[in-house]
Amino acid sequence: MPQPSKTRQRVVCRGLERERAQQRARALQWLAGLVLSGAMAAPSHALESAAPAADQPMSGSATEAVSTLEALARTRAVAELPPLGAHQRLALGALDARFAPPRCLAPIEPVAGPGGHPRDRVTIELRCATPRWHLYVPVRVLGTSTVLLAAHAIVAGTVLAEGDFRVEERDVQELPPGYMDEPKTALGLAAGRPIASGAIITNQMLLGSRVVQRGQSVTLVADAGGLSVRMAGRALTDGLVNQRVRVQNLSSGKVVEGIARSDQVVEIISQ
Repeated sequence: MPQPSKTRQRVVCRGLERERAQQRARALQWLAGLVLSGAMAAPSHALESAAPAADQPMSGSATEAVSTLEALARTRAVAELPPLGAHQRLALGALDARFAPPRCLAPIEPVAGPGGHPRDRVTIELRCATPRWHLYVPVRVLGTSTVLLAAHAIVAGTVLAEGDFRVEERDVQELPPGYMDEPKTALGLAAGRPIASGAIITNQMLLGSRVVQRGQSVTLVADAGGLSVRMAGRALTDGLVNQRVRVQNLSSGKVVEGIARSDQVVEIISQ
């Protein structure tokens, strides 16, 4: 069988190479068309999500550092809350570093939220004038605190002494507003209502100290027509500051009502 010439073999090889090149070109064109058509078919919201939102703050040095904001909120909270005990610490609400506000061109002003606040928590508002923005940072006290508990059932009107309460450590988060944490602040105050044994003593339960006691000698003061008259008397009931008491005029024996103004002084009410 006759063998093909070398010239014919070279022509056939060149034809095969051209065909393979054309196949590769068509394949690349098909892939390019597929990619382009996929991009064109992508929904608009997907394209928008790829770009940063216009109202989101920029990252990097153009934003306020979270540590700076936390330090400002903590310093203001320390000024607003009672001094922390040995077993207490402050906990700040988490600030998301991804949404830090733009860097403030003026000093940031930290202020306590409007209205009063409990002893164990406060909301601090951080304000910036330029550019104008503000954010709120909740701060609360974690840990334990000393608290006064009634050592026994206390009758209304009882003036508290050391034997009327005991001191315990309790979780701050479980304590009611106005709890008493220092024995010296409760001594000498009177129970404004009955207090059950074991109850946490709060400032709402207590009244001012008793200044007049039943049977005590007092000075009666009466004002009439610009004249002030003083006379000796005796208290017939106990009385707190600015509370009504019944007293007896020792000169006339007459029983009248007055207001306990200070220790041993009762102002007679006009009859």
